[in-house]
Amino acid sequence: MSEIVQESHRKVRSFVRREGRMTAGQTLAYESMMPDYGITYSQQVLNLTELFGNSNPVTLEIGFGMGASLAEQAANYPHFNFIGIEVHRPGVGSLLARMKERELTNIRVISHDAIDVLQHMIPLNSLSKLQLFFPDPWHKTRHHKRRIVKDEFVTQVRNKLLSGGILHMATDWENYAQHMLKVMQQVSGWENLSSTNDFVPKPEDRPVTKFQQRGERLGHGVWDLMFKKC
Repeated sequence: MSEIVQESHRKVRSFVRREGRMTAGQTLAYESMMPDYGITYSQQVLNLTELFGNSNPVTLEIGFGMGASLAEQAANYPHFNFIGIEVHRPGVGSLLARMKERELTNIRVISHDAIDVLQHMIPLNSLSKLQLFFPDPWHKTRHHKRRIVKDEFVTQVRNKLLSGGILHMATDWENYAQHMLKVMQQVSGWENLSSTNDFVPKPEDRPVTKFQQRGERLGHGVWDLMFKKC
């Protein structure tokens, strides 16, 4: 009976840990870079100015994968700060290796559940942008409850963005794109930046990710959504 009760109260997560094996380079980068650029999860609000040593605008990306697009953004926009959240350790190691190779110092990394990080570590009204690129679509109907984009998530994001801050999402699953749009349309306090009140063309500052390339090879389209906090 206790096992049934425990299962019913278990947190539904939007991800599954698929650790895989880290390469030697990823392991070296992880061990050498995390002490300086990694953030240990705690239920304590971060001071972003102290964290980066400046007051530059901060972009938070949830689920950066292997880190190629986040590293590219950080290199292209050195006067912006970036926080990347990823639970996949090889992906964290890969991003840190890219940071080391390109001498990037404007990224901080958290390897923990993004929902917990948003709730407990990110200050209110502090982010200029939140990016969610190609999250797990959980395309089977019985798994839709695992999708990260839902009313509670969107409300939490809005609380963390500055006035005028941007929520930018992208997916290569049309069903998920329509789901994202529906969620955003039923929550108040957002302005859709689409001229047609649905999707926007891919912005120039969003690098093409491997997930997008894979989706295009499979014949998928790509949908970008951008909403401004108002």
